[in-house]
Amino acid sequence: MDRFADRLRAAPQSRLQRGAAAEALALARELARRAQIIEGVEGGPYEMADAGMFAVADQVTVAGRDLALVLENHEELAEAVALVEEAQKRAGV
Repeated sequence: MDRFADRLRAAPQSRLQRGAAAEALALARELARRAQIIEGVEGGPYEMADAGMFAVADQVTVAGRDLALVLENHEELAEAVALVEEAQKRAGV
């Protein structure tokens, strides 16, 4: 997750505009959703706001770390890692 976020930070604006930012935001939203479900957030899960293409790296980092704190087993961890790897491939960074 941190490697993906670092690559997003280093990516040129044109790459972010071509879909890398959208892919990263979708990942951050999914990671945040999973964390909220595990935590049992009342009235949730809530969708993470779109803070713009230059913020998606931070959003991925925050959502990923939040999820890591609440994961309950190795299967959930493996699923989260797979999500990050797939998103990074689709983003092309």
